[in-house]
This record gives sequence, structure tokens and C-alpha cells, in this order.
Amino acid sequence: MKLVCAQSDLSTNLSLVSRAVPSRPTHPVLANVLLTADEETQQVQLTAFDLSVGIRTSFAAQVEEGGEITLPAKILNEIVSRMPEGQITLEDRAEDGESEEVETSIIATLTSSSGSYTVRGMEAADFPALPEIEEGEAKAIYLPPEALIEGLRGCLFACSPDETKQVLSGVHLKLDRDGIEFAATDGHRLAVVETVTNASEDEEEEYEDASEAEELEVTVPARALRELERMIGMRQSPEPVALHLDGGQIVFELGTQRLTSRKLEGMYPNYPMLIPNQFLSEINLERRRFLSALERIAVLADQKNHIVKCSVDRDSQQIYLSVEAQDVGSGREALPAQISGDDPKEIAFNVRYVMDILKTMSSSEVKVKLNDMTSPVILTPLSGQKQTFLVMPVQVRA
Repeated sequence: MKLVCAQSDLSTNLSLVSRAVPSRPTHPVLANVLLTADEETQQVQLTAFDLSVGIRTSFAAQVEEGGEITLPAKILNEIVSRMPEGQITLEDRAEDGESEEVETSIIATLTSSSGSYTVRGMEAADFPALPEIEEGEAKAIYLPPEALIEGLRGCLFACSPDETKQVLSGVHLKLDRDGIEFAATDGHRLAVVETVTNASEDEEEEYEDASEAEELEVTVPARALRELERMIGMRQSPEPVALHLDGGQIVFELGTQRLTSRKLEGMYPNYPMLIPNQFLSEINLERRRFLSALERIAVLADQKNHIVKCSVDRDSQQIYLSVEAQDVGSGREALPAQISGDDPKEIAFNVRYVMDILKTMSSSEVKVKLNDMTSPVILTPLSGQKQTFLVMPVQVRA
């Protein structure tokens, strides 16, 4: 194999696929990236796969001799990223072992204007195959990138970081021809974001032809969707993202880039049932002022389980945030608000949960809906995106 490519192209694409290289690979070849050079198409393809999430990308190059090889992702990425801008030549050769017991190894040489480096690789045959969607087996559903970004930014924070919690470690997607609903919960908070696809007539036809297009539901690991969000952001293209479902796999295609992930099996919680329909009190607050107050009081709240108490005074149209951290200090904040309904009793919540919610909103004002001190608290923006956030209050001993 021999190819010549731009340092920037190789570096950018290596950085992208390296996100799917496991930090603790269960097999040595999983620490590598698969590099495939195609003489006919004059394209170089890079693939990384941790057996759960796979990323594949390709770019144009001058391929003098085709072939494929796997090379250690980390060291290759660090070498290429430090090479000067300009052309890089990459070629490989087989090096026979000293005895029959020693396997033949593969050496790749990278040459730039500043010098050359050799990197020892492994046979491409040892690299696990990325799950493929057979043509005709699963038709694509086309999704606008802006809708995906909007939904993912609004809910990924609420996924459980504990992968043993199965479906709670992912985002539940509901798709129909009108839009996408994103939902995420870790059992203590819930985020639901509804987006509109605004599909063109051609895309509507393709959507209607897709299997199960009337309503499709799937739960995707948060880790895979964070990579998808990053890929869409780097690409900055209005071209729709193609989604394929096949058995236990889900594939997102973004032009020459592909993200593959397993689906999360199991029944996702019936989250609409968790959201109350009626409330005793509603409070409108300026979002930035509310967030700033929480950030200040969190300095002390973080010393005591992140818990902040909130009391509401309808007569003065103010809410009060307070925290008492034993042996450290105490704090109190007063915020102007538009309060309607009954005066709820003092309620306590995890300050980090509410701060995460306020940071995802773009609205200048937020509506907080309350019942009693043990019922879910609902936060929604007063304008812009259709978002619903739920936080469970914390019971604090008097």
C-alpha cells in the first residue's frame, strides 16, 4: 500500500475515528484504527470500533497502491497531528519474523517534509467487521441535522452515567413524519425535547416509504449520540442525516461519515405518565438570574450533598434559596418572580440538576410548576424550543 494525502485531512479524520477506540481494549487490535486505501476511487477510509460504537470516515487521497492495514490509533494520531502542514506519504511493508514462531509484522512509514516515522501495525484481517446494513434490508429515514442537535443538546445531560442501568443510559427517540421526540432520565430527573423536522416533499416521500415510518421508537446509548452530536457540529452541513435500523443495530450516515451503534434493549419507562397535568403553583423567573443565583449558592451546597432549599412568598413576589452547610457556612438568595396559585411549602432539590436544565435552555424566562414538597417539579422555557424538564424534590429532615 502506498498513498499521498494532506496532513490536515489525515489528522482531522484520525481525530474523529479515534473517539471510538476503547481506552482499555479487550483485544490488541481494537486499540488500532483500520486504514483502507482504494486505488480505483482514490479514497482512504478510516475505521475504529470498540464492539459497541463504530466510526468510519473517508477522504480523497492520491492512492498509488491500494491495500489495508491496522495501526495503533493513539500513537498514529499523535504523530500525524504534530507533523507540519503539507503532503504525507504513507506506505507499508511486511517484515518477516526471525523464526517460524515469530509472526510476520507490518511496518508503516510516514514521511513528511520534516522527516519520517515508522509504526508497527497488525493485519487488517484481525480487525472486527463493522456491522453493515444490507442494501434493501432497511430503508433510510432522513433527519435534519439541526433537529438532531437541538434534541441531543436538550436531553443528553439527563442520561444515567451508569451503563448497568441499561435503557436509562441512553436517549429514547420517537420518530414520525412531523418530528422527533427525545427523552432521557436517570431516575431523578427527566428531559423531553420535541423537534419539528420540516421535511421537504421529496424527504416526506422517502420517509413515508421507510419501514415503520408511522411511528418508530428506539433507545440509543448516550455515548454514541454524544459522538453523533460532535460529528454533526464538526461537519456543519445542512445535508440530512440518514438513519438505518437493522435488528439490534442503528447506523447514522453523514455524507462520507458513518456512526454505528447497538440499540439498547428493554422497555423504556412510560415517562409521559410521570409528568403531572395540574399544578398548585406556577412561578416565572428570569433564567439567567435564576442560574446565577444557583451557581453562587452551589458553592456551599456542594459541601452538603448539593441540596438547596426553596421557599416561595406570593405576597412579596419573591422566591428564596437557602443552604446551610454545617461547619462551613450558610447562604441565602432572594429572586423576584411572577407567582400565581397557592404558596407551596418549602421544597428542596439537587442544585446541580436544576443548573443543568437551565444551561440547556435558550429562553430568557423559565416557568417552574409546583404541587407539594414530594411531587415532581416541572420546568419549561417560556419561548422557543418545546422542552419539558422534571426534577424530583429531595426530602430533608427538619
